Amino acid sequence: MRADRLLSLLLLLQNRGLTTAPELAAELEVSVRTVYRDIDALSASGVPVLADRGPAGGYRLADGYRTRLTGLTDAEAGSLFLAGAPGPAQDLGLGADLAAAQLKLQAALPCRLAGRARRIQERFHLDATAWFRDADPVPHLARIARAVWDQRVLHARYHRPRGEVRRALHPLGLVLKGGIWYLVAGAGAGAGAGAGAGAGAGAGAGAGAGAGAGAGADAVRTYRVARFLEVDTAEDGFERPAGFELAAYWQESTDRLDAALRRRTAQVRLSPRGRQLLPMQFGAAGTRALADAGPPDADGWVRISLAVESETLAVGDLLRLGAEAEVLGPPELRRALAETVATLAGRYG
Repeated sequence: MRADRLLSLLLLLQNRGLTTAPELAAELEVSVRTVYRDIDALSASGVPVLADRGPAGGYRLADGYRTRLTGLTDAEAGSLFLAGAPGPAQDLGLGADLAAAQLKLQAALPCRLAGRARRIQERFHLDATAWFRDADPVPHLARIARAVWDQRVLHARYHRPRGEVRRALHPLGLVLKGGIWYLVAGAGAGAGAGAGAGAGAGAGAGAGAGAGAGAGADAVRTYRVARFLEVDTAEDGFERPAGFELAAYWQESTDRLDAALRRRTAQVRLSPRGRQLLPMQFGAAGTRALADAGPPDADGWVRISLAVESETLAVGDLLRLGAEAEVLGPPELRRALAETVATLAGRYG
């Protein structure tokens, strides 16, 4: 409906400031011509929309103008109470602030929406930590978060498998992945190329994205927050890379890590029980393999092509499927599994 779109347009301008017509069109999923018409409609209704001309121009609201209209639907109001996970907020030192903000929001909502929000809080709970694994100790997280917010250089001592390193970092953002906090940061002055350690290797290790693309002074990399041994915030600030978007970087980085790790393909037969276990053991790679599986044979077994990591890791991962799977190839992986199973059989008699 156009009224909903006009409200969305108004809130976009209020929250983002100067925004171009093509950017607004992409966000609202309409044509640029439609944005022009909607801008005219807002102006005609008394909303002070200003147009800045030139290459760096766009649309913005007059300084000081804000609307009190939220237009929240039932679902939108409830989703706000799901967005604030208490555990991560506590890690960031914002637990009390989150609780206070939710109380204020609850008080400001109309009775109908407030009741729905309360029911959502009673019926849904977000727990970001993975099963059977304690959350990382992150004593430096609050200070790192402050440096991210204030755009201040971080001088840090960081533990990586090859030893400790000291680095000056430009903290660009924090990501919570599977209950583990990661810092995305650029290399500050004096930080050598390739300085940043990746977030870890292997899905089995619960790692997130690895080191970012490229090297040099402007390289953006991923650091596991629990591996920071010391952090100190400098007085000097830094400029964020032009066009950097945290969500886009994270998606590209995780995709790149997954492609780099899972370069091998195993041909596997799976029993009906094995098909149930595969997504639990191999995550997205297992789900994709099942989606492309051939038809089951008379006993219900199917053949799949499964992306796996190195031979050593693949042997351990595939053994977790037990007798519910048979590796058909490649031959070296099948031999490695047979040798491992023979060793286990000899050990246990």
